[in-house]
Amino acid sequence: MKENTLRDAIKRGIARADVAIKIAKALGVDLEWLLTGAEESRTKLRGKATVDQADQLDLVPVGEIDLAYGLGGTYSDGPVETQILHFPRSWLETITHTPAASLTFARGRGDSMQPTMQDGDIVLIDRSIRTIREQDAIWALTVGDIAMIKRVRVKGPMVSILSDNERVPPDEAHFEEVNVVGRVVFIGRKL
Repeated sequence: MKENTLRDAIKRGIARADVAIKIAKALGVDLEWLLTGAEESRTKLRGKATVDQADQLDLVPVGEIDLAYGLGGTYSDGPVETQILHFPRSWLETITHTPAASLTFARGRGDSMQPTMQDGDIVLIDRSIRTIREQDAIWALTVGDIAMIKRVRVKGPMVSILSDNERVPPDEAHFEEVNVVGRVVFIGRKL
């Protein structure tokens, strides 16, 4: 693979499978590791490839939690595991300038945020934003042991918890009961 082709792919982000396969072959790394950075894929690396290649490709690590945030509500009282995925820095910077260490990917579950979000959509949560200063934005939050992704509106000591699905009635909680995990800054889905 030509060096300028590799640089172009890094700048634009790896969007095509054929480019990703060529990069993996040129660097002598496992394709799964190149695309996800998953630690279990690290053992599949061929030759002398190392995690340093993530630096060469300007990939940044972002944690993905296994907690599927309920678009209606999901119990969050169990253990949450994190997997580290790697993404092109240039792609993440088109979404947010927040450092990758303050970002988390998770999945939505349920239909209460339809049509904005679908069951299984991937969301990027900016955990550096934990104070609700933007009314009606989409937030990842917990109320007690229930994790959810909702729009919120603060009215004095009360927080209105709003769904985009008109069939789901709004809810309310006292401000002290609400733990803001972060602001949802990206929604992605399979087509």
